[in-house]
Amino acid sequence: MTFEIIIFFSVIIQLIGVSFYIRDMLRGTTKPNLVTWSIWALAPLIGSWLEWKAGARLSIFPVFMAGFNPLLVIAVAFVIKKGYWKIKKFDVFCGALAIFALILWLITKNISISVLFAILSDALASLPTLAKSWTNPETETFTAYLGGIIANILGLVVIKNWIFPVYSLGVYFILMNTLIIAFIFRKKVLYFRNEK
Repeated sequence: MTFEIIIFFSVIIQLIGVSFYIRDMLRGTTKPNLVTWSIWALAPLIGSWLEWKAGARLSIFPVFMAGFNPLLVIAVAFVIKKGYWKIKKFDVFCGALAIFALILWLITKNISISVLFAILSDALASLPTLAKSWTNPETETFTAYLGGIIANILGLVVIKNWIFPVYSLGVYFILMNTLIIAFIFRKKVLYFRNEK
């Protein structure tokens, strides 16, 4: 299987995952946190550009899609009006920290440090969705996150130059998506365990 086919599949998998997420938004069962999803759009798009500057080629597509898919979610959320989670002070605080990390990232000249700030800003932006997935897992759809895991694993497969700026975002996205899925399913796992 050629690298191009692997990347093509990774893009398709991410689009399928986000399509289920959007379907559930339209049904009213999934409500994205717009603070999280806005920074999730921005950080990977800039991160994929930095990866390109660091020498990555095909492996940037899963990272790029990690930014493009949130743009789709945000667009749908604004179209259906009530399709998003109510923003709280904690969300605004995390969003402000994430934007500050993005600004630090943009003014840093070192690509490795810039990528590290991109990861930090994305992680800070993820806190509201992690909290929501923990307390209200029924407001999340796991498929978008599962698609991100699979796509970024495929993205790592095609890397030729294993340097931090090239592989780090993909590894981070795998870990963060796995954590969100664990939070979404934790109540079901505990319920199943208690039923035994």
